[in-house]
Amino acid sequence: MNLQFLLKTAITVAVVLIASLLARRSGWLGALVASLPLTSLLVLGWLYADTRDTAQVADLSMGIFWFVLGSLPFFVVLAFALRHGWQLAVAFAVAAAAGFAGVTLTQWLLGRAGG
Repeated sequence: MNLQFLLKTAITVAVVLIASLLARRSGWLGALVASLPLTSLLVLGWLYADTRDTAQVADLSMGIFWFVLGSLPFFVVLAFALRHGWQLAVAFAVAAAAGFAGVTLTQWLLGRAGG
């Protein structure tokens, strides 16, 4: 392993841990940090640092945009299920299925629009 990989890992882990710690103190503050495109910013930054290819960064950015839209059902279904007393594991499983369905639909629609 090289130093660059370890630095990327440390920064990425720190962002996730900070969001988790903030969520314990304030759900809204944790949600704000978690909803910010910090992970995407890190990935886009790491990609550019590795490739220096702005076209590849732009393509990834648009891909992230479309798949974020497709993943939104995960959050709605999870909140609904938990607020209605579903067990956590069941709520996560159903929400994950909804998120997968949303991303799959997005991928299908993008394929049809591009072809």
